[in-house]
Amino acid sequence: MPENPVKKWPIRWDLLLRYRFIETIVLWEGRLTTRHLCDTFGIGRQQASKDINNYNRDIGPDNLEYDKYLKGYKPTESFSPKVTEGLADEYLHLMARNNELSNVFDSLSLNVANVEVLSVPVRDVRPEVLRPIMQAARMQKRLDVDYVSIGNPDHEGRIIVPHTLVHTGLRWHVRAWCEKNQDYRDFVLSRFRDVPDIMGDSEHGVDGDIQWNTLVSIRIIPDPRLSPDQQAVIERDYGMEKGVLEITTRGKLVPYALKQLHIDPKEMFEDPTAQQIVVENLEEISAWLFA
Repeated sequence: MPENPVKKWPIRWDLLLRYRFIETIVLWEGRLTTRHLCDTFGIGRQQASKDINNYNRDIGPDNLEYDKYLKGYKPTESFSPKVTEGLADEYLHLMARNNELSNVFDSLSLNVANVEVLSVPVRDVRPEVLRPIMQAARMQKRLDVDYVSIGNPDHEGRIIVPHTLVHTGLRWHVRAWCEKNQDYRDFVLSRFRDVPDIMGDSEHGVDGDIQWNTLVSIRIIPDPRLSPDQQAVIERDYGMEKGVLEITTRGKLVPYALKQLHIDPKEMFEDPTAQQIVVENLEEISAWLFA
């Protein structure tokens, strides 16, 4: 039976969460300030400063050092995770679930009986790779990277300008301007090699990404070939209103949204119970689908 971390660490639950937050942010972003804690946990600056000092003294001695140029704390060369496992997923899910802090750290076993959650494989992302990506995204900087892909499995140098991390349900990628292609592209985090090098400023930020900033509505309905009773079941399953589930997402994320719903817009199954739902406005959104 997994050891209860609250027993392992005789620390109040709220403090444990804040210590985990401190460790996660400084490891993966490379800069921690009291503002991070104040904004996330709704505490005052004095309490945030006290939490950082207590972490440095009692939890992770020699893990943090203050950098006057960053105006915040950064990880030391000897940084060693104490209340987290040092996995990229801890940081990435923190970003994805910043409104649900109690569910952020998947490595924190609460030992809840009668509940099983299917986990997807953990992608290999190193702190020294993710840190400069996040820093460049915050500051709209050019980033010199080595990247591999299925089409080009050899290391290929590229210069990108990242602006947003995206979780598609199965993997993480970063949306970024690509100087080679002169366009905004998706780059899978686990395919970066070596350590990215932050360069100068760029004019290509998130505001210029039209495909990202365009909102698209996807209208999901039960497969019309189902019987009225079967359609009523599907409507209830998906919380549809008047037989329609309307999902608004960014244009570039339309294919990922359909994948999460297990909808293949190119295939109509012979058996309507196989997929059960279809896209009502497929023609409208066809421009946003993968080629």
